[in-house]
Amino acid sequence: MQHTSPEGTAEILFIGNATLLIRYGELTLLTDPNFLHRGQLAHLGYGLVSRRLTEPAMDVADLPHQDLDAVVLSHLHGDHFDRVARRGLDRGLPFVTTPHASRILQGLFGFHRATGLRTWQTQTVLHGDSSVRITSLPGRHAPGPARALLPPVMGSLLEFGDRSGEVRLILYLTGDTLMYDGLREIAERCPDIHLAVLHLGGTTLPGGLVVTMDAEQGADLLDLLRPRRALPIHYNDYTVFHSPLEDFLAEAGRRGHDARMVRCAPGERVTVGAEVAV
Repeated sequence: MQHTSPEGTAEILFIGNATLLIRYGELTLLTDPNFLHRGQLAHLGYGLVSRRLTEPAMDVADLPHQDLDAVVLSHLHGDHFDRVARRGLDRGLPFVTTPHASRILQGLFGFHRATGLRTWQTQTVLHGDSSVRITSLPGRHAPGPARALLPPVMGSLLEFGDRSGEVRLILYLTGDTLMYDGLREIAERCPDIHLAVLHLGGTTLPGGLVVTMDAEQGADLLDLLRPRRALPIHYNDYTVFHSPLEDFLAEAGRRGHDARMVRCAPGERVTVGAEVAV
């Protein structure tokens, strides 16, 4: 069923983990499709697995498949693109992702319309009079030499508008990044982000290696970017997540970011615009 939002706004359904269904005008985007159920294992590479602790708010079969215009995939990890999504999504569905993920999606899984973007490259998706320009942004999934053990990751800038090129709404999806100096370029190039969607959780691999933002790093990113609104996701869903949502909310509040927070639990919808989040 199509939900209609006010002009210039997007409706976001939070399905769970990093999976969002975003509708803007006639456009519908799906992010990081993860439809494993509670108790199932996500494969993280090199024999590493993590057990899901939560249920997705919907099954892949319940997606509005005929309305999907593209999937925005931050990277190829089992908690962002899983075997359920691989079986359930149409092979002709466009993906916008990293070059690494694009090669695997096309060559191994048969998603022949997967496009790989290098950092700061763009791809435009159109549907009717609605438009979104997707720009690949810097991201780093692990510190130092450990980066070689994890797949490349990208953040995504989503600039929604119409075919005239006018931008009405700007969303930033962080992807599974840590705080590092490369993110400062985002602050310089993108000074007015309407909504920042933060991948949190403090994902911790064996040996104590932290590979996604924890509460402190998430708050550091808010200090850096100063978005109008912020939506935390990617927390509490898997056994490798060691930094709960409550810790982030407390730290962000301590730094004066309470007014930026958009609260949206899995299964809930929120409508966001340049000035509103309801």
